[in-house]
Amino acid sequence: MIVCSCNVLSDHEVRTAVSTATCRNPSYVHGCLGCRVQCGRCAQTIWKIMEEMLDLAEIGGSVNDTVHAAFADERL
Repeated sequence: MIVCSCNVLSDHEVRTAVSTATCRNPSYVHGCLGCRVQCGRCAQTIWKIMEEMLDLAEIGGSVNDTVHAAFADERL
């Protein structure tokens, strides 16, 4: 799913950036992906993805498991 329409970033790209870097906020995620925030409509969704991945890590899963599962879901 496209999360950021200005930069055409998918939720999978955001999850990958979050899993490979210490992302602190949506601006940092954009920077990791080689772009910058433009209109800001995606910020809430990026925060939600970051929170989901943090919750998964806290219950014993790994962030990489989330990324792999997301890519598997995309292929279905």
